[in-house]
Order: sequence, then structure tokens, then C-alpha cells
Amino acid sequence: MGSRKIKLHGFNNLTKALSFNIYDLCYATTQAERQDYIAYIDEAYNAERLTQILSDVSNIIGANILNIARQDYEPQGASVTMLIAEEPVVVDDQAGIAAPGPLPEAVVGHLDKSHITVHTYPEAHPHDGICTFRADIDVATCGVISPLKALNYLLHSFESDIVTIDYRVRGFTRDIRGRKHYIDHKITSIQDYLSRDTKNSYDMIDVNVYQENLFHTKMVLKDFDLDDYLFDRSSDDLDKKERSRIEKRLKKEMRELYYGRNL
Repeated sequence: MGSRKIKLHGFNNLTKALSFNIYDLCYATTQAERQDYIAYIDEAYNAERLTQILSDVSNIIGANILNIARQDYEPQGASVTMLIAEEPVVVDDQAGIAAPGPLPEAVVGHLDKSHITVHTYPEAHPHDGICTFRADIDVATCGVISPLKALNYLLHSFESDIVTIDYRVRGFTRDIRGRKHYIDHKITSIQDYLSRDTKNSYDMIDVNVYQENLFHTKMVLKDFDLDDYLFDRSSDDLDKKERSRIEKRLKKEMRELYYGRNL
């Protein structure tokens, strides 16, 4: 969504922050199945894979990676944090390689505000079979680069039954006449930036506070197929009563995550 470019007095000091809570649900009947599910998720979204996803995000939004910190945890879960900048990375002319970090004379004020992070939380309930994979993702930029460019890529990179997205523009920047601008692009909803296939796949509701440049969208998959939620088994293996019980339990869990409260 284009808009007329503002001629700025100096650096664009607006901070644009895009945050996700992404949930994937599964039903595993036995303790062994639950452990296998956690192991599968932990491998599928380990720190190395997450680093690649965030590197792609940095490339999509046109940022340069300054530093990467990543960690796999015991018994499960992983985290990756990237420090990014709009400017090119400082290069050692003699060695022809990127310096290990920003040199003192190259440091600018926005570096500690531009970052991409992801944390994963695989979890299995010990009694009722519900397994949940949650990923928390934050893309915060300062300058003209926009985290919204990576919105659809991130949604397609994770198995997502329920998604909560927050986007906020904070701070201000000045134009050449000294007038403050609190946002530098048009937006009425996060949904404006979603791909058609995502819009067709999810039911969505918005809670937007326009005067605060704060946008909030919640998404839940429209279609429910029990086979998509069973780990290592088919719904054909279950009798009618068991299928109904598991469906009700999963749908209740999805509603609670979607509305953010116990029902």
C-alpha cells in the first residue's frame, strides 16, 4: 500500500513493531505419542531452522543482520534473536569480510531498537492429550524498512491454527519543516496486508485503536478436519464416541486460545 513519501529532516525515528503469537494444536492419546510430538516439533523448529526463517525475514524487509544469538533448550524449546539495521553492515576493507560487530564510529542510535526475535514453547498436557506448540515472534524496526513486508512469509513458515497479531507504530519523525509525523504509511487494518489465501483460510476479528496507531488482529482456521490434529494415527482408528469427544476437546481449546480466556 503506497503513500506519498515524506521529506524528512533527518533519520526516520519511527519504531514499527510487529508481534505474533502463533499456536498449533495436536491430540496425542498416549504419553509416548505426546513425547514423540514434542520431539517432532522441537526438531522441526530448532534454533538452526528458526535462524534461517529470521534470516529470510531480514532479507524480505531489506535489513542487514548485525548479530545473531540462538539457543536450543532442555527439555524443549528454542530462541533466536537478531540485531538488525537499515544501513549496510560495516566491512573490513583489508579482509573483505564483515566486521564482527558495529564499530564504535559506525554505531547509530536505532541499532538497539531494530531486532527480530522468536521463542518457541512446545507443551503437552499430561492428562487429556492436548499438545500445543506456541511461537512468539517480534519484528521491530526503526527507519523506513517495514516489518509488514514479512507478514505473509512468517504466517506460511509456521503451522498455524490460531494467530494473534499486534502492529504498532511508536515515536515520531520530523519532516524538513519541523512538523512531527507519528506514522509514515496508510493502514486501516493488519488484514490489508494479508495474502488472499490467508484471508480465505481464517476467520478474523480486529481490535484497532487508530488514534494510538495500534492494530490488533486475531485469526482462527475456518475448516476443522480431525485428521489434521491427530498425531501418528487416523480418525478411522477411533470409534464415533471417541472422535466426538476429541473434537469437542480440541475445539474448546481453540476457542480458549482465540478469545484469550478459559471457557
